[in-house]
Amino acid sequence: MYVEVSIVESKRFDRTMLFGSWYRGDSEPTSGNQVTEFARMEPDGSFEFMFVQYDKHGHVVEEITELGDWGLVGDIHFTITRAEVVDGETFSADMLNEDNYQAYQVLQLTSKILEYKHIITNEVFILRRVVDKIAHC
Repeated sequence: MYVEVSIVESKRFDRTMLFGSWYRGDSEPTSGNQVTEFARMEPDGSFEFMFVQYDKHGHVVEEITELGDWGLVGDIHFTITRAEVVDGETFSADMLNEDNYQAYQVLQLTSKILEYKHIITNEVFILRRVVDKIAHC
C-alpha cells in the first residue's frame, strides 16, 4: 500500500514572544454573552487562563481559571490543562478528558497581537498583549 504524504512548510515563531499577559474580548455567537479571556504564559511553560462570561446586563454568568502547560513548535501552539479554579477552589483536571488537550495554528504573532486557529474547530482567536508596566516606577 502506497500512502502519499504532502509536507507543508510551517512558519516558525519565536516562543519567547508568547511570554507575558494577553487579553481578548468577544461576543459568544450562540448566547450573545460577552466573553473575556486573560492569559498569562510563563517562560517555564506554565499558563493561567481566566475566562469570564457576562450576560447582556454585564453580570458575571461564569468565571473559570485554567492552569496548565503550554508550548510552541513551529507554528503549532498547544495547551494541556492540569487544573481548574472555581469559586477560589482548585480542582485537578481529568487527564483522560481530551478537552484538556488543545492545539492551534499560529497565524500571526507580533509584540502586540497573537492570532491563532483551533486545529479541529477552525475557530480563530485574537489576543492582544497586556502591558505589565506602564511607567518606570
